Amino acid sequence: MTARSVSPLLDVLVVFAAVYALQLLASLVNVMAGFFVLSPPLAENPWTVVTSVYAHDNAGHLVSNAIALVVFGFPVAAATTRLRFHAFFLGTGAVAGLSQVLLSDLFAGLPVVGITATSVLGASGAVFALLGYLLASNRLVAGFGAIADVPRWVTYFVFLVLAGVLTIVTASPGVALIAHFTGLLLGFLSGRVHLLRPRDSPEPPAAANY
Repeated sequence: MTARSVSPLLDVLVVFAAVYALQLLASLVNVMAGFFVLSPPLAENPWTVVTSVYAHDNAGHLVSNAIALVVFGFPVAAATTRLRFHAFFLGTGAVAGLSQVLLSDLFAGLPVVGITATSVLGASGAVFALLGYLLASNRLVAGFGAIADVPRWVTYFVFLVLAGVLTIVTASPGVALIAHFTGLLLGFLSGRVHLLRPRDSPEPPAAANY
């Protein structure tokens, strides 16, 4: 366990705790939604695009995301820089949250649990992106690419299906499924091109890139 792999995780965990403490204070004066919950209209509280990524609905939500962050984020953090990790975490989390808010009405008619949520908070989208990155960029996937000459469109189709399956598996009332799906897909695509690989790192096997 190196400082390089642990530092960004500790950073995020500290932010989680600090934001949750602020949420508790904000809830006392009924202003939590305006500061931490991403919801329409987006122009009304634009800062929630960022704050919602680190906010959580309750202690259980916080703990579950913290555990998932450590499990999925440790291998990713070990293979990238601190700045890249934070940029990826915030960027994917923000895009995942925005997708939930903007696309919920479009998919509201589908018979899927939790698809109607138009307000969102939590790091689940970013955590799912870390999972997707981990799955798509590992050596096993690269080894398979070296054995089988898989067309690029097949690879992306598999990512799309896998993201859908994993999203449905996590379905439960109140879960932001669109955000989960978006995070996973972003992670898969980013891992496929090794987006977080530092410039001074060795190139992955050529067969892994199509």
